[in-house]
Amino acid sequence: MKQVFIAGDEPPPSGKFLFSKRLSQHLKELAEHSQAIARQFIPSREEEKKGKITVADPLLEDEHTAVRGLVHKYSNRALILLTMNCAAYCRFCTRRRSVSDIQKGVISDYDLDQMVNYLKKNPKIKELILSGGDPLTTPQILEKALRKFTKLPQIKIIRVGTRLPVSDPKMVNRKVLSALSVVKNQPLYLMLHFEHPDEITPATIKAVKKLKQVSSMMFSQSVFLKGVNDDVHVLSELFSKLVEIGVKPYYIYRCDYVEGAEHFIVDFNKEIEIMSKLRARLSGLAFPSYVIDIAGGEGKIPVPLDFWKFDRNRYQDFTGKKIARPKKAALCSRAAF
Repeated sequence: MKQVFIAGDEPPPSGKFLFSKRLSQHLKELAEHSQAIARQFIPSREEEKKGKITVADPLLEDEHTAVRGLVHKYSNRALILLTMNCAAYCRFCTRRRSVSDIQKGVISDYDLDQMVNYLKKNPKIKELILSGGDPLTTPQILEKALRKFTKLPQIKIIRVGTRLPVSDPKMVNRKVLSALSVVKNQPLYLMLHFEHPDEITPATIKAVKKLKQVSSMMFSQSVFLKGVNDDVHVLSELFSKLVEIGVKPYYIYRCDYVEGAEHFIVDFNKEIEIMSKLRARLSGLAFPSYVIDIAGGEGKIPVPLDFWKFDRNRYQDFTGKKIARPKKAALCSRAAF
């Protein structure tokens, strides 16, 4: 894949990483004092290692791309990829194959019209999830898209995924709020992304409060990351603080089996142990669903906790498709085997 570096990007010294380094000033300052922040955003040589069972596109999004920028995997909802730009690049990103390749992700007015035409031909789609990259980093495109999509009577729910309050909270500005304010007749759910308590700074809390003005509800999604948040005390503090600032912990995922990020994957049994302890410690409001999202499967499959006996090596998706977990305890793919 050809790299497209823009202002603020740094190609890694060896040139072997899948995508470039981008670090906002906000995160740069935090990383100087937080190893958890540094590990998430600063490239390491571990990314160069060839994974044993990792793939470029673990969720098969390319395979389910119906028209440019629109991924249709589930019957009643569609994923809209508005940009491949972010304020900072997470090293565990599931879209490492394309995020940071800015030109590859440019969405034109023609592309938006093609998406609208596809949605009209597929009236069962009633929910849109806008993502990227980070759609809040391109408010002009975001506003155009929302104006078109919200006019479709079939669209009942709008979700927008962003990490901007964490990666560069000052970018949550009037332009962003104006773009989101276009959504008036549908509920607007903002899906934030938090991994560690060190991310919840005064600047981030201020950005969250701004976004509350235009959202119906705010959720957070997290990913288990080795060396970042694979600790019961860390996650307990994170989820408790999120609820305190009005953000509901929604999902915590097993890390995607994406090339260049295998070093982030936590031991499966350790994850279950952590989540079992958290379930006993946290309120239902502060406790997220712990899931495995399966490439080639249907839906995000909830993982049982230690309160029940269950087979940790085999499970099935919502269609009944049998899934076998890799034998190595440290590795658990989203792919079917």
